[in-house]
Amino acid sequence: MAETVEELTVTYEDGGIETVKELDKKVLTKGAWATVIFRYQDWNRTKNEYGPDKYTIRRYQKQNGEYKPKSKFNISSKDQAKSIIEALEEWIGKE
Repeated sequence: MAETVEELTVTYEDGGIETVKELDKKVLTKGAWATVIFRYQDWNRTKNEYGPDKYTIRRYQKQNGEYKPKSKFNISSKDQAKSIIEALEEWIGKE
């Protein structure tokens, strides 16, 4: 488990294959609770290649010096990501 926010990752290896490849991450909040958004790809065993970009927002709580996962929200497609961006821009633009 990670001791710092910078160590947090969604990368996952199974049987010598990196089945989840982290492409990027942005730390949204740090502290006792950390929020991180990741850009990643899943390995497609059938096609023997990585699939399209995906996104996930993860929340972690620091307990006993280690960050432990507490919740996550997976953004399933670029279209869903664009819809979230549009909603936030609309709401924030009204302030």
